[in-house]
Amino acid sequence: MYTNNAYLNNSTLDIKDKSKPLIVTSCGTYHLYTRPKLPTWRPRGRLDFQLLYIASGKAHFHFDGKEQIVTAGHMVLYRPKEPQKYEYYGEDQTEVYWVHFTGGNVTNLLRSYGLADDKKVFYCGSGMEYQTIFRSMINELQMCKESYPEMLEMYLKQIFIMLQRFFQTSAKVSNTQAAEEIDKATLYFNEHYSEDIYVDEYAKEHNISISWFIRNFKHYTGVTPMQYILNKRIYNAEALLQNPQYNITEIANIVGYDNPLYFSRIFKKAKGLSPSEYRKNINL
Repeated sequence: MYTNNAYLNNSTLDIKDKSKPLIVTSCGTYHLYTRPKLPTWRPRGRLDFQLLYIASGKAHFHFDGKEQIVTAGHMVLYRPKEPQKYEYYGEDQTEVYWVHFTGGNVTNLLRSYGLADDKKVFYCGSGMEYQTIFRSMINELQMCKESYPEMLEMYLKQIFIMLQRFFQTSAKVSNTQAAEEIDKATLYFNEHYSEDIYVDEYAKEHNISISWFIRNFKHYTGVTPMQYILNKRIYNAEALLQNPQYNITEIANIVGYDNPLYFSRIFKKAKGLSPSEYRKNINL
């Protein structure tokens, strides 16, 4: 299991603080590879707010005694004192990002961005932008550089703005079939990104036009299907490079490349550094 977390003042305790309108108190990510199950059970909830983003795989949430499977591209929002019960399973290859926050104006702020009081589970898209922001937030809280609380607030508000724009765009789109097809495709790509995927064959197997599929996929995610798969591979390679347990060849195989030299070229083209250079920079 890969995990990377950060806590305000190095404290894991949840707090309620109204001294400022919005305060980020902790954030992190989990990515299950081998651990069979990661459960969470907080019958009394927490004192703060929690936003979770399912980046890949799926998670099992329980609301009012009923299980709800939440797939990649969805977020879950918990408010203070709401019971929390959910599980991640290794077989699902679940990757989750989360942030806890508090403040004196959080409820009004959420409403202003389209997150009404009854909005709990919602689709928000499967692009890489959310992961990038969450990772920047984690790094900011770990480094604690000058004015980092303000930077954390800005990152979180950026997520809220992205959600608001997504909600507004979705409200204008009447073609629900297209949204459902792209949702299924992103879920499939998230679960099979390390395998050989041919976009034309995928479209044919699902009885959809390849041109229609590429056009609508880019409309909903911002990138083409192949770029989406590439981004997923590179992103997961970045996470694995932070773990010295894996060498470059193993990482290449895990994310879908049989040839480590080809993987290194692809990675350098995407990130500007070779995998080995990237790993050295992490350890500086």
